[in-house]
Amino acid sequence: MPIQVDLILYNAHIYTQWPRHAWVEAVAIHGGRILACGSDEEILPLARARTTCINLEGRLVLPGFTDSHIHFYDIAWRRGQLALYDAVSLQDLQARVRAYGRGLAPGAWLVGYGWNESSWPDPRFPTRHDLDPLTDGHPAILWRTDLHAAVANTAALQAAGIGPQTPDPPSGVIDRDDEGRPTGVLRELAINLVRRIIPPQEEKTATANLLAAAEELHRLGIVAVHDQRMKDHHEEGPEALQTYTRLRYSGQLPLRVSCNIEAAHLDHLIMLGLKSGFGDEWVRLGHVKLFADGSLGARTAWMLEPYEGEPHNRGMYLTPPEEAAALIQRAHRHGLAISIHAIGDRANREVLDIFAEVLAGESEQRPLIPHRIEHVQTIQPQDQPRLAEMGITASVQPIHCTDDIPNTDRFWGERGRNTYPFRTLLQLGTNLAFGSDAPVASPNPWWGIHAAVTRRRRDGEPSGGWYPEQCLTVAEAVEAYTLGAARAIAQEHQQGRLAPGYLADLVALDRDIFACPPREIADTQVDLTVLDGRIVHSNL
Repeated sequence: MPIQVDLILYNAHIYTQWPRHAWVEAVAIHGGRILACGSDEEILPLARARTTCINLEGRLVLPGFTDSHIHFYDIAWRRGQLALYDAVSLQDLQARVRAYGRGLAPGAWLVGYGWNESSWPDPRFPTRHDLDPLTDGHPAILWRTDLHAAVANTAALQAAGIGPQTPDPPSGVIDRDDEGRPTGVLRELAINLVRRIIPPQEEKTATANLLAAAEELHRLGIVAVHDQRMKDHHEEGPEALQTYTRLRYSGQLPLRVSCNIEAAHLDHLIMLGLKSGFGDEWVRLGHVKLFADGSLGARTAWMLEPYEGEPHNRGMYLTPPEEAAALIQRAHRHGLAISIHAIGDRANREVLDIFAEVLAGESEQRPLIPHRIEHVQTIQPQDQPRLAEMGITASVQPIHCTDDIPNTDRFWGERGRNTYPFRTLLQLGTNLAFGSDAPVASPNPWWGIHAAVTRRRRDGEPSGGWYPEQCLTVAEAVEAYTLGAARAIAQEHQQGRLAPGYLADLVALDRDIFACPPREIADTQVDLTVLDGRIVHSNL
């Protein structure tokens, strides 16, 4: 009996990333997998009575995109909170906080995120004194865009028991005024003193938020995520994996998920005998997440030399190197791959030194998927070849490259030439896996490709590109969102290409990003998203 083909897409310009047939006109899908690729004349005769056939009228089709660094569970948790990405000044932030607070029930928390003082006329962090007159007694906390700093009002500080005598927690800082009183600004792990007392969401609300967040990603062409953990949110990883597994077995999981688990759970993973890669094509255990340092914006990225204008500040480590080395060694020996956040050049060097020592030893159960460094934001030239030499994935976010231009120039000066060296890393043989770091930045991958290809912001500046020698081609950027992401979790045998036997995940676009002016890539819209052979978004 002939196979019942479920879906045929034809009259398209399909970029398969399948070496023998890079470009085809049509694709046939059956049972959530690619059945065949070829010309219209080859594929259309495969149609049967119940086959859906869609004429794509020459549209560009690409493999479905993966966001390789996204805090997806955190995005779902933040739905309905106050988004402050486009606040243009402290006064603008204050007006938004006041308006948002008017709609809250008595006693409810006011939670927001996304503010970025670096482009404000007065580029200073807000304090509790800026929030207290606006919040009408509601406890309030607002995360900075990088999530490595936050500001809480007095009510939230009091609820968390933070006062003049409260010591800084390990790997955290409570900012204080000249008299030792907390200003409301919390950096790194000090944020958790407040976060842990925010009431949790009900399961029904959490699920609805997650499904809605996935719909937004489908509209952007994203069909899979590598879900990252927040620093020392110990409960988040198990909650996320439990939720994804529950939705997978109820047939509701809207994305393919590789779920990281925070390093605090390493002993439990080992006790259960779990390995990186455990799972199926919908949900799998990804990496064990560690943090080497903080962020550029919070000036906590760990640097070899001081920040410009701050001679005593070289940033900070979040996990002491000896502790990180012990955790990485233990995970590696038990088949668990490491995903470690490293921003500063000192952090990246220390991490690479640890990996070199770990990989030099023999291991009976070494991980089946590669270790990876998240961000690799600034890395000295002598350290750049080491990722490829050790087979370590560079999980990078091109949208950060352009968003961070003002802060990089301000705080790192000439060291900016070593920031996000995409071209150099790729030429050295490093596997690049692109992501967004959402909700720190927008998850829009077309903004990411635009940033990687032009090294310009979406307003066109800087006009010549920022260190333009590090620009990528469109094909290289697409690969980093597709096949590079698949390699990062050892799934390149079934993800990242449109080839027979591969998962039927693909997107059709409103323009040809290979042919249009590079400045227009950021405006790309997705006309069709197919996940597992099913249409999950359509503008056709």
